[in-house]
Amino acid sequence: QVQPVESGGGSVQAGGSLRLSCAASGYVVSNLCMGWFRQAPGKEREGVATMPISGTTRYADSVKGRFTISKDNPKNTLFLLMNNLKPEDTAIYYCAAVCPLGPSLSGGGGAFRYWGQGTQVTVSS
Repeated sequence: QVQPVESGGGSVQAGGSLRLSCAASGYVVSNLCMGWFRQAPGKEREGVATMPISGTTRYADSVKGRFTISKDNPKNTLFLLMNNLKPEDTAIYYCAAVCPLGPSLSGGGGAFRYWGQGTQVTVSS
């Protein structure tokens, strides 16, 4: 069973940047379909960015051009670089792994089997 573990959340002002990290203990991230999702207070969980084992990454329209998902294979870590953060990006961010039917952003992450505990990102105006 894959256990994703996130880190790197925090509080920043609007326009700032953060980088989230996700490790998958005991597994090689390059062999995993993985993604980032987020849930804001009072809202449903939504897809942010996903990365298949091979192929094209996917981004939510709201983060295109500002967020970048990547894998660092030597570090065996998934990253989410978030630039030009906005108050509406405030949420708990979750790392997810293993998507047998594909790295869908939709459905609140129902395509993914394993989830981390989440890390809080707060953006102030």
